[in-house]
Amino acid sequence: MVRLTARARLALLQTALVLAAGAALTGLTYLLMMRRRAFFTHLDPTGSDPLGTPQLMPPQAEGLRALADRVQADTVSALLPQAALALIVVTALAAVLSWLVAGRVLRPIRVISSTARRLSAENLTERVPVTAPADELSALAGTVNGMLDRIQRGVAERDRILDSRRLFTANAAHELRTPLTTARTAIDVTLDGNPSRAELLAMAGDVRGAVEHMQRVLDGLLLLARSQAGLGAREPADLAAIAAAALDAAGARAAAADVAVQPRLRPAPVSGEPVLLERMIGNLVDNAVRYNRAGGRLVVDTGTAGGRAVLRISNTGREIPPEEAQTLLEPFVHGQGTRVRTDGLGLGLSIVRAVTLAHRGRIAVTARAGGGLDITVDLPQSPVATHS
Repeated sequence: MVRLTARARLALLQTALVLAAGAALTGLTYLLMMRRRAFFTHLDPTGSDPLGTPQLMPPQAEGLRALADRVQADTVSALLPQAALALIVVTALAAVLSWLVAGRVLRPIRVISSTARRLSAENLTERVPVTAPADELSALAGTVNGMLDRIQRGVAERDRILDSRRLFTANAAHELRTPLTTARTAIDVTLDGNPSRAELLAMAGDVRGAVEHMQRVLDGLLLLARSQAGLGAREPADLAAIAAAALDAAGARAAAADVAVQPRLRPAPVSGEPVLLERMIGNLVDNAVRYNRAGGRLVVDTGTAGGRAVLRISNTGREIPPEEAQTLLEPFVHGQGTRVRTDGLGLGLSIVRAVTLAHRGRIAVTARAGGGLDITVDLPQSPVATHS
Protein backbone atom coordinates (compact mmCIF):
# COMPACT_ATOMS: atom_id res chain seq x y z
CA MET A 1 0.00 0.00 0.00
CA VAL A 2 1.50 3.27 -1.15
CA ARG A 3 1.58 6.00 1.53
CA LEU A 4 1.11 9.45 0.04
CA THR A 5 2.66 12.49 1.65
CA ALA A 6 0.53 15.36 2.86
CA ARG A 7 1.77 17.43 -0.07
CA ALA A 8 0.77 14.73 -2.57
CA ARG A 9 -2.68 14.31 -0.98
CA LEU A 10 -3.28 18.06 -1.00
CA ALA A 11 -2.16 18.34 -4.64
CA LEU A 12 -4.38 15.39 -5.67
CA LEU A 13 -7.35 16.91 -3.86
CA GLN A 14 -6.93 20.27 -5.59
CA THR A 15 -6.46 18.57 -9.00
CA ALA A 16 -9.57 16.44 -8.46
CA LEU A 17 -11.57 19.55 -7.60
CA VAL A 18 -10.43 21.27 -10.82
CA LEU A 19 -11.21 18.13 -12.86
CA ALA A 20 -14.67 17.78 -11.32
CA ALA A 21 -15.44 21.46 -11.89
CA GLY A 22 -14.27 21.26 -15.54
CA ALA A 23 -16.26 18.10 -16.20
CA ALA A 24 -19.38 19.64 -14.67
CA LEU A 25 -18.97 22.79 -16.78
CA THR A 26 -18.51 20.75 -19.97
CA GLY A 27 -21.56 18.59 -19.25
CA LEU A 28 -23.72 21.58 -18.44
CA THR A 29 -22.68 23.30 -21.67
CA TYR A 30 -23.47 20.14 -23.66
CA LEU A 31 -26.94 19.84 -22.14
CA LEU A 32 -27.77 23.48 -22.79
CA MET A 33 -26.72 23.21 -26.40
CA MET A 34 -28.76 20.02 -26.90
CA ARG A 35 -31.93 21.59 -25.49
CA ARG A 36 -31.78 24.86 -27.51
CA ARG A 37 -33.25 24.68 -30.98
CA ALA A 38 -31.41 26.51 -33.76
CA PHE A 39 -33.17 29.67 -34.99
CA PHE A 40 -32.40 31.08 -38.40
CA THR A 41 -33.65 34.09 -40.26
CA HIS A 42 -32.99 35.28 -43.80
CA LEU A 43 -32.86 38.78 -45.06
CA ASP A 44 -35.27 39.95 -47.76
CA PRO A 45 -33.56 42.79 -49.66
CA THR A 46 -36.87 43.77 -51.29
CA GLY A 47 -38.42 44.99 -48.11
CA SER A 48 -40.65 48.05 -47.95
CA ASP A 49 -38.41 50.06 -45.58
CA PRO A 50 -37.99 53.55 -47.16
CA LEU A 51 -34.37 53.70 -46.02
CA GLY A 52 -33.60 50.53 -47.91
CA THR A 53 -32.70 48.42 -44.82
CA PRO A 54 -33.21 44.68 -45.37
CA GLN A 55 -36.13 43.28 -43.32
CA LEU A 56 -35.92 40.15 -41.12
CA MET A 57 -38.24 37.51 -42.38
CA PRO A 58 -38.95 34.21 -40.57
CA PRO A 59 -37.56 31.18 -42.37
CA GLN A 60 -40.16 29.19 -44.24
CA ALA A 61 -38.20 26.85 -46.36
CA GLU A 62 -37.75 23.30 -45.11
CA GLY A 63 -34.21 23.29 -46.49
CA LEU A 64 -33.12 25.95 -44.06
CA ARG A 65 -34.46 23.97 -41.09
CA ALA A 66 -32.62 20.85 -42.16
CA LEU A 67 -29.44 22.87 -42.55
CA ALA A 68 -29.86 24.30 -39.04
CA ASP A 69 -30.30 20.84 -37.55
CA ARG A 70 -27.15 19.58 -39.27
CA VAL A 71 -25.12 22.58 -38.08
CA GLN A 72 -26.32 22.04 -34.51
CA ALA A 73 -25.49 18.32 -34.59
CA ASP A 74 -22.02 18.99 -36.02
CA THR A 75 -21.36 21.64 -33.36
CA VAL A 76 -22.43 19.36 -30.48
CA SER A 77 -20.41 16.43 -31.84
CA ALA A 78 -17.30 18.63 -32.15
CA LEU A 79 -17.78 20.08 -28.67
CA LEU A 80 -17.07 16.90 -26.72
CA PRO A 81 -13.55 16.06 -28.04
CA GLN A 82 -12.47 19.68 -27.97
CA ALA A 83 -13.80 20.13 -24.44
CA ALA A 84 -12.14 16.84 -23.35
CA LEU A 85 -8.78 18.02 -24.75
CA ALA A 86 -9.13 21.40 -23.02
CA LEU A 87 -10.10 19.65 -19.79
CA ILE A 88 -7.02 17.41 -19.96
CA VAL A 89 -4.72 20.41 -20.50
CA VAL A 90 -6.33 22.40 -17.68
CA THR A 91 -6.18 19.38 -15.32
CA ALA A 92 -2.47 18.84 -16.03
CA LEU A 93 -1.76 22.52 -15.44
CA ALA A 94 -3.83 22.39 -12.24
CA ALA A 95 -1.85 19.36 -11.02
CA VAL A 96 1.46 21.19 -11.47
CA LEU A 97 0.19 24.36 -9.81
CA SER A 98 -1.42 22.35 -6.99
CA TRP A 99 1.89 20.61 -6.29
CA LEU A 100 3.70 23.94 -6.10
CA VAL A 101 1.01 25.59 -3.97
CA ALA A 102 0.87 22.61 -1.58
CA GLY A 103 4.63 22.78 -1.12
CA ARG A 104 4.42 26.49 -0.42
CA VAL A 105 1.62 26.04 2.10
CA LEU A 106 3.30 23.12 3.89
CA ARG A 107 6.77 24.70 4.04
CA PRO A 108 6.30 26.05 7.63
CA ILE A 109 5.28 22.57 8.77
CA ARG A 110 8.47 21.14 7.26
CA VAL A 111 10.46 23.81 9.10
CA ILE A 112 8.74 22.84 12.37
CA SER A 113 9.44 19.16 11.72
CA SER A 114 13.13 19.72 10.92
CA THR A 115 13.53 21.92 13.99
CA ALA A 116 11.93 19.26 16.19
CA ARG A 117 14.31 16.62 14.77
CA ARG A 118 17.34 18.76 15.65
CA LEU A 119 16.21 19.28 19.24
CA SER A 120 17.46 17.06 22.03
CA ALA A 121 17.89 17.14 25.80
CA GLU A 122 21.23 18.92 25.28
CA ASN A 123 19.91 21.43 22.70
CA LEU A 124 16.65 23.15 23.62
CA THR A 125 17.62 26.67 22.60
CA GLU A 126 16.51 26.53 18.95
CA ARG A 127 13.06 27.90 18.13
CA VAL A 128 10.69 27.67 15.16
CA PRO A 129 10.51 30.93 13.15
CA VAL A 130 7.07 32.53 13.36
CA THR A 131 6.07 33.75 9.90
CA ALA A 132 3.74 36.59 8.92
CA PRO A 133 0.86 37.05 8.49
CA ALA A 134 -0.71 35.68 11.65
CA ASP A 135 -2.55 32.54 10.57
CA GLU A 136 -3.02 28.94 11.72
CA LEU A 137 0.56 27.98 10.83
CA SER A 138 2.10 30.92 12.70
CA ALA A 139 -0.15 30.03 15.66
CA LEU A 140 1.17 26.46 15.47
CA ALA A 141 4.76 27.75 15.44
CA GLY A 142 4.04 29.94 18.47
CA THR A 143 2.48 26.98 20.29
CA VAL A 144 5.52 24.80 19.56
CA ASN A 145 7.87 27.56 20.77
CA GLY A 146 5.84 27.95 23.96
CA MET A 147 6.03 24.20 24.54
CA LEU A 148 9.80 24.27 24.02
CA ASP A 149 10.11 27.15 26.50
CA ARG A 150 8.23 25.13 29.13
CA ILE A 151 10.35 22.05 28.44
CA GLN A 152 13.56 24.08 28.69
CA ARG A 153 12.46 25.60 32.00
CA GLY A 154 11.53 22.15 33.28
CA VAL A 155 14.88 20.68 32.27
CA ALA A 156 16.73 23.63 33.84
CA GLU A 157 14.75 23.19 37.05
CA ARG A 158 15.48 19.47 37.05
CA ASP A 159 19.20 20.10 36.53
CA ARG A 160 19.19 22.71 39.30
CA ILE A 161 17.56 20.29 41.73
CA LEU A 162 19.93 17.48 40.76
CA ASP A 163 22.92 19.80 41.14
CA SER A 164 21.61 20.87 44.54
CA ARG A 165 21.29 17.26 45.63
CA ARG A 166 24.75 16.39 44.35
CA LEU A 167 26.19 19.42 46.11
CA PHE A 168 24.36 18.48 49.30
CA THR A 169 25.71 14.93 49.14
CA ALA A 170 29.27 16.02 48.37
CA ASN A 171 29.35 18.70 51.05
CA ALA A 172 27.77 16.43 53.64
CA ALA A 173 30.28 13.67 52.90
CA HIS A 174 33.19 16.11 53.06
CA GLU A 175 32.17 17.88 56.24
CA LEU A 176 30.99 14.81 58.15
CA ARG A 177 34.20 12.90 57.51
CA THR A 178 36.22 14.91 60.02
CA PRO A 179 33.87 14.64 63.05
CA LEU A 180 33.28 10.97 62.33
CA THR A 181 37.03 10.40 62.20
CA THR A 182 37.44 12.36 65.43
CA ALA A 183 34.80 10.27 67.21
CA ARG A 184 36.22 7.01 65.86
CA THR A 185 39.74 7.95 66.92
CA ALA A 186 38.61 8.98 70.40
CA ILE A 187 36.79 5.70 70.89
CA ASP A 188 39.66 3.55 69.55
CA VAL A 189 42.35 5.30 71.63
CA THR A 190 40.31 5.29 74.81
CA LEU A 191 39.22 1.68 74.58
CA ASP A 192 42.73 0.46 73.75
CA GLY A 193 43.56 -0.88 77.18
CA ASN A 194 41.85 -0.32 80.52
CA PRO A 195 40.57 3.28 80.43
CA SER A 196 39.84 5.08 83.64
CA ARG A 197 36.60 6.88 84.38
CA ALA A 198 38.25 10.22 83.59
CA GLU A 199 39.42 8.91 80.20
CA LEU A 200 35.93 7.60 79.43
CA LEU A 201 34.42 10.96 80.34
CA ALA A 202 36.94 12.72 78.12
CA MET A 203 36.10 10.34 75.26
CA ALA A 204 32.38 10.99 75.78
CA GLY A 205 33.03 14.73 75.62
CA ASP A 206 34.96 14.36 72.36
CA VAL A 207 32.24 12.19 70.84
CA ARG A 208 29.53 14.60 71.96
CA GLY A 209 31.40 17.53 70.43
CA ALA A 210 31.75 15.62 67.16
CA VAL A 211 28.04 14.74 67.17
CA GLU A 212 27.05 18.36 67.82
CA HIS A 213 29.27 19.51 64.97
CA MET A 214 27.66 16.95 62.64
CA GLN A 215 24.22 18.12 63.72
CA ARG A 216 25.07 21.74 62.96
CA VAL A 217 26.46 20.74 59.56
CA LEU A 218 23.34 18.75 58.68
CA ASP A 219 21.04 21.55 59.84
CA GLY A 220 22.94 24.03 57.69
CA LEU A 221 22.91 21.75 54.66
CA LEU A 222 19.20 21.04 55.01
CA LEU A 223 18.45 24.75 55.22
CA LEU A 224 20.68 25.35 52.19
CA ALA A 225 18.86 22.64 50.23
CA ARG A 226 15.49 24.02 51.31
CA SER A 227 16.46 27.49 50.13
CA GLN A 228 17.66 26.18 46.77
CA ALA A 229 14.40 24.21 46.28
CA GLY A 230 12.34 27.42 46.18
CA LEU A 231 9.72 29.08 48.35
CA GLY A 232 6.44 27.80 49.67
CA ALA A 233 3.78 30.23 50.83
CA ARG A 234 4.79 33.90 50.86
CA GLU A 235 3.98 36.25 53.72
CA PRO A 236 4.53 39.99 54.23
CA ALA A 237 7.72 40.78 56.15
CA ASP A 238 9.90 43.78 56.97
CA LEU A 239 13.67 43.51 56.68
CA ALA A 240 14.04 46.29 59.27
CA ALA A 241 12.08 44.37 61.91
CA ILE A 242 13.95 41.14 61.16
CA ALA A 243 17.31 42.95 61.31
CA ALA A 244 16.37 44.56 64.65
CA ALA A 245 15.55 41.13 66.11
CA ALA A 246 18.84 39.68 64.78
CA LEU A 247 20.83 42.56 66.32
CA ASP A 248 19.10 42.06 69.67
CA ALA A 249 19.98 38.36 69.61
CA ALA A 250 23.63 39.11 68.74
CA GLY A 251 23.96 42.05 71.14
CA ALA A 252 25.67 40.08 73.93
CA ARG A 253 28.19 38.49 71.57
CA ALA A 254 28.93 41.84 69.94
CA ALA A 255 29.53 43.43 73.33
CA ALA A 256 31.79 40.56 74.38
CA ALA A 257 33.78 40.93 71.15
CA ASP A 258 34.02 44.72 71.66
CA VAL A 259 32.14 45.41 68.39
CA ALA A 260 30.10 48.63 68.16
CA VAL A 261 26.72 48.10 66.49
CA GLN A 262 25.31 50.98 64.42
CA PRO A 263 21.75 50.21 63.21
CA ARG A 264 20.16 52.45 60.58
CA LEU A 265 16.85 50.71 60.09
CA ARG A 266 14.16 52.10 57.83
CA PRO A 267 11.10 50.13 56.65
CA ALA A 268 11.90 47.63 53.90
CA PRO A 269 8.74 45.58 53.20
CA VAL A 270 9.07 42.36 51.24
CA SER A 271 7.00 39.28 50.50
CA GLY A 272 8.64 35.97 51.28
CA GLU A 273 9.17 33.18 53.78
CA PRO A 274 9.91 34.77 57.18
CA VAL A 275 11.87 31.80 58.53
CA LEU A 276 14.33 31.91 55.63
CA LEU A 277 14.60 35.70 55.80
CA GLU A 278 15.33 35.51 59.54
CA ARG A 279 18.03 32.92 58.92
CA MET A 280 19.52 35.00 56.10
CA ILE A 281 19.83 38.18 58.19
CA GLY A 282 20.87 36.20 61.26
CA ASN A 283 23.73 34.61 59.31
CA LEU A 284 24.86 38.00 58.02
CA VAL A 285 24.88 39.53 61.50
CA ASP A 286 26.57 36.45 63.00
CA ASN A 287 29.33 36.50 60.36
CA ALA A 288 29.80 40.26 60.78
CA VAL A 289 30.34 39.80 64.52
CA ARG A 290 32.35 36.57 64.29
CA TYR A 291 34.83 37.83 61.70
CA ASN A 292 35.29 41.28 63.19
CA ARG A 293 38.12 42.73 65.29
CA ALA A 294 38.23 44.12 68.79
CA GLY A 295 37.16 47.74 68.75
CA GLY A 296 35.55 47.29 65.33
CA ARG A 297 32.06 48.21 64.21
CA LEU A 298 29.04 46.67 62.57
CA VAL A 299 26.72 48.87 60.46
CA VAL A 300 23.28 47.58 59.40
CA ASP A 301 21.19 49.64 56.91
CA THR A 302 17.71 48.84 55.61
CA GLY A 303 15.45 50.81 53.31
CA THR A 304 13.99 50.94 49.81
CA ALA A 305 15.37 52.14 46.49
CA GLY A 306 13.99 51.80 42.96
CA GLY A 307 11.13 49.51 44.01
CA ARG A 308 13.53 47.17 45.85
CA ALA A 309 13.96 46.46 49.55
CA VAL A 310 17.66 46.88 50.40
CA LEU A 311 19.67 45.42 53.27
CA ARG A 312 23.30 46.45 53.69
CA ILE A 313 25.68 45.08 56.32
CA SER A 314 29.29 46.21 56.62
CA ASN A 315 31.89 45.35 59.23
CA THR A 316 35.54 45.81 60.02
CA GLY A 317 37.95 42.90 60.17
CA ARG A 318 40.89 41.37 58.42
CA GLU A 319 41.72 42.42 54.88
CA ILE A 320 40.33 40.24 52.10
CA PRO A 321 41.62 40.45 48.51
CA PRO A 322 38.86 41.93 46.31
CA GLU A 323 39.03 39.06 43.81
CA GLU A 324 38.36 36.54 46.59
CA ALA A 325 35.31 38.24 48.09
CA GLN A 326 32.86 36.38 45.84
CA THR A 327 34.35 33.00 46.77
CA LEU A 328 32.99 33.45 50.29
CA LEU A 329 29.53 32.71 48.90
CA GLU A 330 30.57 29.12 48.17
CA PRO A 331 29.77 26.43 50.76
CA PHE A 332 32.43 25.74 53.41
CA VAL A 333 34.73 28.53 52.21
CA HIS A 334 36.11 30.76 54.98
CA GLY A 335 38.66 32.78 53.08
CA GLN A 336 41.43 32.52 50.48
CA GLY A 337 39.04 30.40 48.43
CA THR A 338 39.82 27.29 50.49
CA ARG A 339 37.92 25.11 52.92
CA VAL A 340 39.61 26.39 56.05
CA ARG A 341 38.54 24.96 59.40
CA THR A 342 37.45 27.63 61.87
CA ASP A 343 34.88 27.81 64.62
CA GLY A 344 32.25 28.42 61.93
CA LEU A 345 30.81 25.96 59.43
CA GLY A 346 31.37 28.00 56.27
CA LEU A 347 27.71 27.71 55.29
CA GLY A 348 26.56 31.16 56.43
CA LEU A 349 27.01 33.18 53.24
CA SER A 350 26.07 30.29 50.96
CA ILE A 351 22.74 30.08 52.80
CA VAL A 352 22.38 33.86 52.46
CA ARG A 353 22.89 33.61 48.70
CA ALA A 354 20.46 30.69 48.35
CA VAL A 355 17.75 32.52 50.31
CA THR A 356 18.35 35.69 48.27
CA LEU A 357 18.02 33.86 44.96
CA ALA A 358 14.92 32.01 46.19
CA HIS A 359 13.31 35.43 46.80
CA ARG A 360 14.35 36.64 43.29
CA GLY A 361 16.89 38.98 44.85
CA ARG A 362 20.51 39.96 44.27
CA ILE A 363 23.54 39.89 46.53
CA ALA A 364 26.82 41.77 46.20
CA VAL A 365 29.92 41.14 48.32
CA THR A 366 32.68 43.76 48.32
CA ALA A 367 35.93 43.78 50.24
CA ARG A 368 36.29 47.04 52.16
CA ALA A 369 39.51 49.03 52.09
CA GLY A 370 41.19 48.56 55.45
CA GLY A 371 39.52 45.22 56.15
CA GLY A 372 36.07 43.71 56.44
CA LEU A 373 33.22 43.20 54.03
CA ASP A 374 30.37 45.22 52.62
CA ILE A 375 27.40 42.96 51.75
CA THR A 376 24.29 44.30 50.01
CA VAL A 377 21.11 42.28 49.49
CA ASP A 378 18.15 43.70 47.58
CA LEU A 379 14.81 41.94 47.18
CA PRO A 380 11.63 42.86 45.29
CA GLN A 381 9.59 45.26 47.38
CA SER A 382 6.24 44.01 48.63
CA PRO A 383 3.50 44.89 46.08
CA VAL A 384 1.09 45.76 48.90
CA ALA A 385 3.54 48.28 50.35
CA THR A 386 4.28 49.69 46.90
CA HIS A 387 0.62 50.50 46.20
CA SER A 388 -0.28 51.62 49.71
